[in-house]
Amino acid sequence: MNKIIDPNIEELNKALQRPALDQRDLTKTVSDLFADVKLNGDAAIMKYARQFDQVELIELRVTKKEIDEAKRQVSHKLKSAIMRAAENIRAFHESQQEPVKEVETFPGITCWRKSIGIDKVGLYIPGGTAPLFSTVLMLGVPAKIAECKEVVLCTPSNSEGEIYPAILYAADLIGIDKIFKVGGIQAIAGLTYGTESIPSVYKIFGPGNQFVTAAKQFAQQNGVAIDMPAGPSEVMVVADDAANPAFIAADLLSQAEHGADSQVVLLSDSEELIDGVETEINAQLKELSRADLAAASLKYAKLIRVESDQFIDVINEYAPEHLILSTRENQKLINGIRNAGSVFIGDYTPESLGDYASGTNHTLPTNGFAKMHSGVSLDSFVKKITFQKATKEGLTKLGPVVEEMAAAEELTAHKNAVTLRLKAI
Repeated sequence: MNKIIDPNIEELNKALQRPALDQRDLTKTVSDLFADVKLNGDAAIMKYARQFDQVELIELRVTKKEIDEAKRQVSHKLKSAIMRAAENIRAFHESQQEPVKEVETFPGITCWRKSIGIDKVGLYIPGGTAPLFSTVLMLGVPAKIAECKEVVLCTPSNSEGEIYPAILYAADLIGIDKIFKVGGIQAIAGLTYGTESIPSVYKIFGPGNQFVTAAKQFAQQNGVAIDMPAGPSEVMVVADDAANPAFIAADLLSQAEHGADSQVVLLSDSEELIDGVETEINAQLKELSRADLAAASLKYAKLIRVESDQFIDVINEYAPEHLILSTRENQKLINGIRNAGSVFIGDYTPESLGDYASGTNHTLPTNGFAKMHSGVSLDSFVKKITFQKATKEGLTKLGPVVEEMAAAEELTAHKNAVTLRLKAI
């Protein structure tokens, strides 16, 4: 951990600079693999499963028998937890539905907008050291609410060709049955081009490592939309001397255990609190199942003391994926926040709530992209179509406005499309 006390602006900017993402050139690897999948379909997918995942796949699609067996392996207690989380996620995302609202913008001119689900979406669910069945809910629930016609889920299997049971249980719970045991670049290539087994989609969602991220960017260049730019996951905790050091340490560690590249930042106006948090981190770290990964991340953690009047500027400049507020002035900070993925307020709102079960989505912009991107929501799974209708009276009154503007732009055909109708009226 790196303690930084009262830095000047230059030192602060340097401390908050995110480490450069791995600069290995993946372009050729990704483009070659995509070309292979495009040409050879399932055979290429299976070849890369052998090469990268050490698994011999006979079929790519998960069968109903496999789903039923997986459901039997999930404990009743975990099933109940997943069901509760799904209900909360559904409630929050259903609240984002917009009724169709007709607006008469001018006498005789009516306009409205309607949300339509994207017909075909692909969900990528990591399945390695941390099989993220929670992400199945975060992506699958809004996809179903949006009434996307086809929802395709890809997730890597283990060396025995098996999917983590809770992933299959969560998918089955929310009605996703097109599940394919494929991960990595090849999964994104399959969703981009389609194979004999895997349908192509219009938009791809989900987190992944640098290879998956590079593959999603390549897919975007090939006409498939993606949810958002991605980088390593991150948290910023803002706390004063009234905060609980044990709580803060637990929040920082929950982020650090994602992996060695996770970003962990504590911002406080109290050096005493920073010291207390550091002590708690060292104590709690010993109890973690992923202590090695967390420790690797903590080497780059920043514990920064600044004056409280700097909090807002630092938050908005850093634009954290996750922001935890634990100060006496939480409401004042909330009012000033412009750049953050998701905000967790007060001592009893750990990031873990949003990661799993509060209802908000945990698929969020990282690497400073919260300055211009939102996290995944119901809107991510729909496109919005505008409609308009004019009566004879409406065109009679507004038509001359269009004629004048079209003539000024020297677009005669545009003007005539109105003029002919006005003459007919």
